[in-house]
Amino acid sequence: MSNWFPKWRPYTGSIDARPVGTNEYLPPAQSIVLGIQHAFAMFGATVLAPFLMGFDPNLAILMSGICTILFFIVTGGRVPSYLGSSFAFIGVVIAATGYAASGTGAPNINIAHAAGGIMACGVLYTIFGLLVMATGTKWIEKLMPPVVTGAVVMIIGLNLAPVTIKGVAGNNFNMWMALVTVLCMGIIAVYTKGLLQRLLLLVGLLLAYLIYFIVANVMGNGTPINFAPIQEAAWFGLPTFHSPVFDVNAMLIIAPIALILVAENLGHIKAVSAMTGENLDPQIGKAFVADGIATTLSGGVGAPGMTTYGENIGVMAVTRVYSTIVFVIAGIFAIFLGFSPKFGAIIHTIPTAILTGASIVVFGLITIAGAKIWIENKVDFSKNKNLMVAAVTIILGTGDFALQFGNFNLGGIGTATFAALILNWLFSFGDKSQ
Repeated sequence: MSNWFPKWRPYTGSIDARPVGTNEYLPPAQSIVLGIQHAFAMFGATVLAPFLMGFDPNLAILMSGICTILFFIVTGGRVPSYLGSSFAFIGVVIAATGYAASGTGAPNINIAHAAGGIMACGVLYTIFGLLVMATGTKWIEKLMPPVVTGAVVMIIGLNLAPVTIKGVAGNNFNMWMALVTVLCMGIIAVYTKGLLQRLLLLVGLLLAYLIYFIVANVMGNGTPINFAPIQEAAWFGLPTFHSPVFDVNAMLIIAPIALILVAENLGHIKAVSAMTGENLDPQIGKAFVADGIATTLSGGVGAPGMTTYGENIGVMAVTRVYSTIVFVIAGIFAIFLGFSPKFGAIIHTIPTAILTGASIVVFGLITIAGAKIWIENKVDFSKNKNLMVAAVTIILGTGDFALQFGNFNLGGIGTATFAALILNWLFSFGDKSQ
């Protein structure tokens, strides 16, 4: 066990001259501030994802903290990462549960079925991790080249576009306020720098919330924000847990998301590796297993599936602090927030219009992240194989083309993911240029 964790040592020197390594630590006060900062970085996305699926945001925050500490233990404190609610699950959870109130924060009555599917996804993800620990990552890169991962990431955003817009359709005030939210987040993204820019979801959400309050509560337009539930809520209490139901149909729809999480986590670890200058490749298998166990555990209590967070990688890039101990502090802070119903009540006051605006930004960013994978990996679209794989995948996913096998429905994202994998394999035989 002594070799499982590194030997941590105090950081010496100036951060301007040298970054803080993964196995180094800063003085307690600095570490606490940096940990809370990481908790805020993940906050916007970790709260938004459960809202869009009808899950309990308090439980999602609580589990993000627990799962981050679990990730730290399983990876031996060698991979700096924060685990939060994965957006990859939103489309498949909506498809598997028939949830029609996305963006309102209304409870999903079929959470139990989604929970069973998320657990199945976590188990499959863990198996991938064990395979990587035994065999390395080459087979994953062959199974899912950039043309496949780019297309599949894109359809997660595109598949959700109609659901997002439906949240405000027909209500002119809400449509305008959704666009104001988009503008707030855009201004933060474009006109600020450093850490503030990295917190565009959270800060943009707060700014839009303030504008909505002035326009609705002060000026009397639209539906005013109701603050009564905040006063009634207790400071401390347990979030709502749900026991999973293992429905084969829901599991078939949700489990393939493990492929997305693998690609996402692999990309994040490569990015952190490049930033730190440390070779984290030997830890990839353990990171997959850790994230798989975390997703299984999270699904087991009725919380969203977990993934490593790009937002926190952004924070590391800004601060140049890669100490894994900071993430344990962030996890502990999130656990405290998760045990506060008053905090949950504050989250539930966020108007539908603002959540829809935030969703437009988030799902748009997911879509563009797919295109970014193509650009960064110089995917050659003069090759018909790449053209066909990408074109078919995107239209199947965007159009929600859901294959049915008897009582089993794969959903639009699941069908498109499998189509991308199969077409890529099938057309590889005819691609003479490879």
